[in-house]
Amino acid sequence: MPAKLRAVLYRMATPELTCPFGLRAKELLVSKGFLIEEHVLVTRAEVDAFKRAHAVETTPQTFIDGRRIGGYDDLVAYFRSER
Repeated sequence: MPAKLRAVLYRMATPELTCPFGLRAKELLVSKGFLIEEHVLVTRAEVDAFKRAHAVETTPQTFIDGRRIGGYDDLVAYFRSER
């Protein structure tokens, strides 16, 4: 049996806003057969700290094989290039 593909996903879901791009990234990863290590950022402080730590402007952020793929649009492009 082949090993399952794995991804790490950081997405925002604060009481004020659940980022729709984070949900789309999760759905895309699932549709591609990935097991997801999901980190839901639930406060503005967590979101801001994550963005500072990774020098990114937005969430979600996806990592595959330890490499940052990026946000939702970057993830779509990553899978397009896999064809």
